[in-house]
Amino acid sequence: MDAVVLAGGYATRLWPITRHRPKMFLPVGETTVIDRVLGALESDARVEDVYVSTNERFVEAFTEHLAATPYEKPRLSVEETAAEDEKLGVVGALAQLVDREGTGGEGLLVVAGDNLLGFDLSEFLDFFEAGETAALAAHDVGSRERAKQFGLVALEDDRVVDFQEKPDEPASTLVSIACYAFPAEEVRFREYLAGDNNPDEPGWFLQWLQARSTVRAFTFADPWFDIGTPENYLDAVAWALDGGTHVADTATVDNVALGANVHVMAGATVRNATLERTVVFPDATVEDATLRESLVDHDALVRGLDSTGALIGAHSRLP
Repeated sequence: MDAVVLAGGYATRLWPITRHRPKMFLPVGETTVIDRVLGALESDARVEDVYVSTNERFVEAFTEHLAATPYEKPRLSVEETAAEDEKLGVVGALAQLVDREGTGGEGLLVVAGDNLLGFDLSEFLDFFEAGETAALAAHDVGSRERAKQFGLVALEDDRVVDFQEKPDEPASTLVSIACYAFPAEEVRFREYLAGDNNPDEPGWFLQWLQARSTVRAFTFADPWFDIGTPENYLDAVAWALDGGTHVADTATVDNVALGANVHVMAGATVRNATLERTVVFPDATVEDATLRESLVDHDALVRGLDSTGALIGAHSRLP
C-alpha cells in the first residue's frame, strides 16, 4: 500500500514562527515532527511510496528538506493552492492527490505530518491488516471540552458504531486522530465530494464512511500531540525532553537559569537570562531577559524582555 502524509496546512495559529516554514519542520528533541512520521513509514516494508501532500507555497522548503533526509520512499505531491483562502480542504486535497498520482489501488494509509504519535505506526498497520476494513486511530483526550475539537467515536468492541465530527456536547472523550487506513474499495473521496459534503476535515469523511461501511478503531494510550498551537507544540517538546533541557554543542550559554523543558539550538546565544518551557531557534540571541512558554525564531535578538507566551519571529529585534 501507499501512504499519504498530510502537510498542506498554513499553521496560522503558530505565526510568525510558521509564517515562512511548514509547522511539520518544527524541531521536537533531536528531530522534526514530520521526520518522526517519515522514519516510521520508511522502516515498514508494507508501505511502498510515501506521498507528502503540500501546497505550492512550501514546495521549495519541502523539496530541500526531503533531499536532505536519508529516506527513499517520500515524494512530493503538490496541491494547486498557495494561500489559506485557496486551500482545497484535507478531503479535497486527498481526492486530487489520488487522481494525480494514481494511488490507492492497493489501499491507502493517511497520516498527518503535524501529529507526534507516541505509538508505532507498524502496530496500527498490523491492526488494519487483521481487520480488512477501514481503520482509524483513537485516543482518550480526557476532557469533554477538548473533545469538541475532534471527531468523537463510539465503539462496540473495536467497531465504530457512531462518529460525530466536532460535536457541541460530546458524550465521551474518545476521539479520532488524523491517522487512517483504507482498503482500496474505501478510497471513496470523489464519491464523498460528489455529494456536496464538507471537504475541509477528514473527520467529516470518516463520519460519512462509517454510516456506509465498517470502520474499526485502533485505540492507544500512548502520548499524542497535534502540533497546531504554541501550547501543543511546547507540550510535544516537553514530552521529547522528558522535563529536562537540551543545549546544542554549538550554542553559547552564559549566566543562565534554565528551567524545565528548554531547548537551545545550534548557534544560539543566551546570556544573563532565565528560560522556562522555551525554545530558542538556531542563531537567535537572548540577553538580559526572562522568557516563559515562548518561542524565539532563528536570528532573532531579544534583549531586556520579561515575557510569557511570546512568539518572536525570525530576524526580529526586541525591543
